[in-house]
Amino acid sequence: MQIPYFRDYQLYRKSPMFEMRPRLLRNGQIEFNEVLLFDTSNELHIALGTPPDQKNWMMDLDAWLQKRELLLNRKFPVGILISSDTDLNKSLGKQMAPLQTKDIAFIAIDFPSYTDGRGYSLAQLIKSSYGWDGELRAVGDVMIDTVFYMSRCGFDSFLIKQGHDPQLALEALGTFTEQYQKSYPLAKTTVISTS
Repeated sequence: MQIPYFRDYQLYRKSPMFEMRPRLLRNGQIEFNEVLLFDTSNELHIALGTPPDQKNWMMDLDAWLQKRELLLNRKFPVGILISSDTDLNKSLGKQMAPLQTKDIAFIAIDFPSYTDGRGYSLAQLIKSSYGWDGELRAVGDVMIDTVFYMSRCGFDSFLIKQGHDPQLALEALGTFTEQYQKSYPLAKTTVISTS
């Protein structure tokens, strides 16, 4: 059963069917964002308990933690949305390390503002302390100027803020060729010619 309604959340205001242009950078390509946020305050979603076992569902971290036993061994794992003010030690604790990619489609970290650097720290913690080696997605106020630095912290997919050119953001991933700081391997990029 496909659920047409989802929470009117800052990151996912419209159904992806209505997105006019793709803006998700993933695997070196620009794609449409097809992720739906499972809203635990919606009566229909409450009745279901968990998202249907279908592609492209995401839950916020607290909801996922409450339902994680029910979400194991699904054909289509859900993604997890982590807000920038999350205390991972308090929410996950050390018993969750390492996070298992077979039960989580991706982890998305929200950047409510480009000046909010907490998402960079969360990315480092998720990679180093929790052993996450799956897709790590930056969402929210993700702009052309920030994707390169986000990739240096371990992000490998990016939902570009509306109004920003995803092609320019994809090209920005190759802004610098020499690095002098330790980082995670840069996200793969493929520049697509628009001419």
